[in-house]
Amino acid sequence: MSQQQPPVRSTRRSPSRVHRPGALAAAGVLALIPLLTACGGDKDAEGGKAAPSVTAAPAAGVVAPAKVEVIAGLTGCKAKIRIDADELRQGLCRTKKADYLITTFPEEKLKETWLESARVYGGKYLVGTRWVVSAKPALLESFRAKLGGTIRELRGIGPKPTG
Repeated sequence: MSQQQPPVRSTRRSPSRVHRPGALAAAGVLALIPLLTACGGDKDAEGGKAAPSVTAAPAAGVVAPAKVEVIAGLTGCKAKIRIDADELRQGLCRTKKADYLITTFPEEKLKETWLESARVYGGKYLVGTRWVVSAKPALLESFRAKLGGTIRELRGIGPKPTG
């Protein structure tokens, strides 16, 4: 009788990494929960949607996709890695100004899927090539000057806030 061999694991992955296709959406949702209050849907001075803008990354000196640790260093923190999966890597930065998340993706389409999932929460995000920074809207502009990218406003679900 022949015995069935157990499946061979790739040496590229560790057992703690996420392996399910739905894990990307779940990770995105879980990552955004602490930021619900930090990423409100701000508007520009006229009350309209703030226009996204793109700049080069003068401080970074790079345009290529970066690692969580590189982006964290450019923003002045050392990130604690919270998620290290095939679909994304995410680090938490804790600074005197605020806590914020840096998420990187191996492919652009995974970043867009993550952003689509984040749309339910609304808010503003700094978005670059295969990376997203989730922070208080007041910090995003200073990060954009260091990292480049585009500030994107995502519309949440439910009624628009008044005031």
